[in-house]
Amino acid sequence: MISQPGSAHEQDLSGAAVPDKALAMNAPVIHCADKILAARFEDEQAVLSWSLTRPGFTRAHSVAWLEVSDRDLPVGVDPADLLRTGLAARGYGAAVQMMTSRDVRKHHRAECRQGEATGFCLATVGLANAGRVGHDAPHDGAAGTINLLAHVDRSLDQAGMIEALSIAAQARTSAVIDLGWKKNGLVVTGTGTDCIALACPATGPRQTYAGLHTDIGRAIGAAVYQAVLAGGREWVAERIEDVEGNGR
Repeated sequence: MISQPGSAHEQDLSGAAVPDKALAMNAPVIHCADKILAARFEDEQAVLSWSLTRPGFTRAHSVAWLEVSDRDLPVGVDPADLLRTGLAARGYGAAVQMMTSRDVRKHHRAECRQGEATGFCLATVGLANAGRVGHDAPHDGAAGTINLLAHVDRSLDQAGMIEALSIAAQARTSAVIDLGWKKNGLVVTGTGTDCIALACPATGPRQTYAGLHTDIGRAIGAAVYQAVLAGGREWVAERIEDVEGNGR
């Protein structure tokens, strides 16, 4: 699918990790090695996100995660600087960048075809600093968040990308609610440091609508829901196992 790096500032990780090519041709090649998770597209994509280092509307060939631990973030270290330098050193300086404390090997992906649109999601899921929207959720220092790439193979204009991002956020929240995980007696809806990157082809006829009644919205929503739910279930199962193990 993809044999060359997306830009002069990026390098192919295929020598370090076998790329996953079991997905449709419009989906990215996924590489996971050395605390880096990356989704690389053959063609440049339009991306909308609130990435620490490349927020807003931009274009990129890759979306990349950097796995960090508490040891990597001592007091006084700027997380954006750590993310930027950490991924640049590994050849992903031009990527839309996200940071996670989740073991990136435990990523989850899903793909869904709806009519003329195919949606794809790649997600890492942790709920250690989760809370319920609208309620006081002070950050207790625990690292754990949801970071995801939502992609659709239809080109969108800016209005369409904003609506598609809202669908991805709605699907993520629905999946988290369906996990039933509680904090302070309330079912959580997300974490204080979630990040979503919405991507679509940068060329081609651009569509404006990506809501729940469209093929685009349904494809994105289903893919994001499935990936986040699977990742959340794995995280919850690990927490339950830890509690039961400590109780023995």
